[in-house]
Amino acid sequence: MLTVRFFARLREQLDCEWLQLDLGADLKTVADVHRVLSGRGEAWAAALAEDNLITALNQTVITENAALQDGDELAFFPPVTGG
Repeated sequence: MLTVRFFARLREQLDCEWLQLDLGADLKTVADVHRVLSGRGEAWAAALAEDNLITALNQTVITENAALQDGDELAFFPPVTGG
């Protein structure tokens, strides 16, 4: 089981704080999760297509080719801005 969390503006756009996905043959990498979630509808596709989206696996920022394991926590954050 993979726990997927959404933070800040993403959580509000998707009206979803977290969800769980069963890992299987179609979910081996972060890119696979991104594809599956984007397929949930236009709002999901738009939110996850945002430039500079930050993705963390078990609290470490990673790239989309990172492999997933049972029990992992994947988090999506909007870009951080500030001054």
